[in-house]
Amino acid sequence: MIDWLQHSTGGLLSLAAVSIAVLLVLIIRIKMEPFIALIVVGLLTALAAGLPVGTIVGSAQKASDSLLEKGFGGILGHIAAIIGLGTLLGAILEKSGGARVLTAALLRAFGEKRAPLAMGIAGLIFGIPVFFDIGIFVLAPLVYVAAKQGGRSLLLYCLPLLAGLSVTHAFLPPHPGPVAAAGLLHVDLGWIILMGAICGIPAWFIGGVLYSSWIGKRMDIPVPEEMIVQDDTNGEENGNPPSLGLVAAIIAVPLVLILAGTFGSIWLPKDSFFAGVAAFIGTPAVALTIAVLLASWLLGTRRGMTGKQLSELSGTALRPVAMILLVVGAGAFFGAVLSATGIGKAVAGSLDDAGLPVILAAYVISCGMRIAQGSATVAIVTTSGIIAPTVAELGYSQVQLALLVVAVSAGSIIASHVNDGGFWIVSRYFGLSVAETLKTWTVLETVLSVSGFAVAALIMSFV
Repeated sequence: MIDWLQHSTGGLLSLAAVSIAVLLVLIIRIKMEPFIALIVVGLLTALAAGLPVGTIVGSAQKASDSLLEKGFGGILGHIAAIIGLGTLLGAILEKSGGARVLTAALLRAFGEKRAPLAMGIAGLIFGIPVFFDIGIFVLAPLVYVAAKQGGRSLLLYCLPLLAGLSVTHAFLPPHPGPVAAAGLLHVDLGWIILMGAICGIPAWFIGGVLYSSWIGKRMDIPVPEEMIVQDDTNGEENGNPPSLGLVAAIIAVPLVLILAGTFGSIWLPKDSFFAGVAAFIGTPAVALTIAVLLASWLLGTRRGMTGKQLSELSGTALRPVAMILLVVGAGAFFGAVLSATGIGKAVAGSLDDAGLPVILAAYVISCGMRIAQGSATVAIVTTSGIIAPTVAELGYSQVQLALLVVAVSAGSIIASHVNDGGFWIVSRYFGLSVAETLKTWTVLETVLSVSGFAVAALIMSFV
């Protein structure tokens, strides 16, 4: 029995299935913190697979080569700075009032009749540097005002915004899910940005424009009266808000630099001076550091913020990052265990025998993880860890790997329901009952998920 479990394809697949089931039970039923559950299941899986204790945890004298430390250290060395810097950039943009400047300009440009489209584009743009929930907190007051002035259902204004925020959070760096998946699957972030945008924008249009318009005309949700209040204007209260061009430029800086690094390595002569410059400034951590320094000066110091205020803002913004990094590190350890046990090869062989495309399998696994435990980031990290050993056997190109990341990310946002914190934020901020939230937000997330995956799968068939 033990020999079958540890050395046969059927045994290894059974071990993988049981480990994932136990992981879900620990997270969902026992309410264990995901990062603890991932460590526990990773250790138990490694022991059940017969890996030597020294390989799993090392020894008292040396643990640096162990699966535990290499799993954590390998991924965190890649993403910790990126996630931290991305969080700081979003916090400075939020505090300066940049989001309000951007949204107000879009509302003026598109006019009252196209205000829903303006809110959707605001979600897409502002969603790049800030987390999903922060985007709602900052932009919701503008949604209330636009909906009140328009005299139409609140859904016509809030759903496009939510779609934009959700797509960028799931598909684009520097958000933790795609960054972690890029590290686990060894994909250049430039390709993630490119493929994420190519797949995410059509998904946003289908869900945030077409579906939102359809459902908004069929469900008349009024603006909650208690929400029509004078909101805190943050950086605009001094009458000197940042300019639209400045806000847009700061958001664009890291994306442009990262893309320059990615395509500079392809188009520029190898080992040339300019190729070196492109590689340096295009390194995600360097690109984001440049953007954060620019934002700190142009939106902070130059507009009256002291060094102490910037430090306090940074400390507040970075507190939630710790749990994200722990989950990502634990997910990487779990993936390292699956790789070391040979489960990856077994899964790859089984998928090949069954004729099931890896991109579809990755999407289905991610959907299952999302529906079961609620967190998009946990779904992306866990799924990427599960498929990483399989993908390593297939020799995928960077473009194919980026599309695989998009598929995993698409699965991670499907069917948001009561176990997802985002579900309750949407319900609370826009005055929706649980039933109304299920009919609107849950369906919107599903439309975004299926649409994003469909575009990724279509492109995958041609590359």
